Amino acid sequence: MTVTILVVALVLLALFAWRRELHWRQSVLKITKAAGLRDFEADKLGAKFAGLIEAETALHKEEYLRRLFESLLNEIRQGVVITDDHQRIKFCNRTMGHLFHRPSIHRGRTLLEEFSDHEINDIVQAALLNQRRTVKEIELNTPLAAGMVSSRHYLIEAAPLPAKAEAGAWLMVYDITEQTMAEQVRKDFVANASHELRTPLTLINGYIETLQSGVIKDDAAMKRCLDVMEKHGKRIIRIIEDMLTISRLENGSSALNLEPFTARSCVQDALDHLAPMLEGRDTRFQLDFPSDGGHMVGDRFYWDQVFTNLLENAIKENPNPGLMIKVTGQWFADHCVIRVSDNGIGIPAHDLPFVFKRFFRGHKHHSPEIKGTGLGLSIVRRTIEAHGGTIELTSTPGVETTFTIRVPLTGTAVN
Repeated sequence: MTVTILVVALVLLALFAWRRELHWRQSVLKITKAAGLRDFEADKLGAKFAGLIEAETALHKEEYLRRLFESLLNEIRQGVVITDDHQRIKFCNRTMGHLFHRPSIHRGRTLLEEFSDHEINDIVQAALLNQRRTVKEIELNTPLAAGMVSSRHYLIEAAPLPAKAEAGAWLMVYDITEQTMAEQVRKDFVANASHELRTPLTLINGYIETLQSGVIKDDAAMKRCLDVMEKHGKRIIRIIEDMLTISRLENGSSALNLEPFTARSCVQDALDHLAPMLEGRDTRFQLDFPSDGGHMVGDRFYWDQVFTNLLENAIKENPNPGLMIKVTGQWFADHCVIRVSDNGIGIPAHDLPFVFKRFFRGHKHHSPEIKGTGLGLSIVRRTIEAHGGTIELTSTPGVETTFTIRVPLTGTAVN
């Protein structure tokens, strides 16, 4: 039944179109005859008129397809540019503007005029000269607001337009900053983890050989050797525990052991644990919590790691004297807000998006004596998220760096 209705509809549509065409042809004949033209001249004029109608229809169809094509290109995640053979921009999708932080890109201008970068211009030029696809990775410093600069990595791909099309080239831009950073972080982690594990193991093996040789006779010297071995053994255990902790948190392989505790006692335990790091350092602490210490419900083991990592991070990254670390807590009806801030050297703006990523280590200008695998802040973020909370970081270098933690007080775990 449906097929029959469809066939009838198509027939009626064709009949309507035929009747409409017949109607305007008859109208044209009447007009031409009224004007005194002969029949064959009227037919020629009618044919000419039909040709104009078909041309207009084709033009509308071409315009529709062009708009559809541009709309589709505006939705993809890659930047797309089409240029003529002089590298003047004929089309540019919206993504291209987003990638280069530009409100608009003007057609008719050359790539060099619009982007002020010779590398992009040279890639397209090479594609046009060699008449083949050209691919290259580049790094560009893109200006942001307030005079800041963002370093981004792009994969640029260019090729000449097909032979049947107009002379010119197409250009596609991929933002590969995240992939590049991830690969660099992976390489850094392999190097850092190898160093972090090799150094204490080398020391432990050295002391073992010394003890086995029988050179050390007195008990005091032997105790010093054993103390050093114990210290570096604990360091290896800490690195391995950090790796296991982040793995469990990210895979959701272990449930949280929820129990009541106070945030202040948790912070105090972290400070006691870090006491050896503070010997001989001019570092002050200021704790500001509600009179009851700030009651929470969560996994105390993980929260100990949160405050230990945040405080240890502030101490390690700020070796200069005069460091002030503040830990404050505000309790509300359904959530609490805890802030850990310091007046140290701060975190550069270009590092802020990456500090919570696994294995990331910023401040490459710092002393190589600063140790770590870059897992601490990643553990902090995953622990807080597992408790249903959030953590934010703000930093004004040389003034203040603040970690702001917001956690619901319902005690609900979110894995």
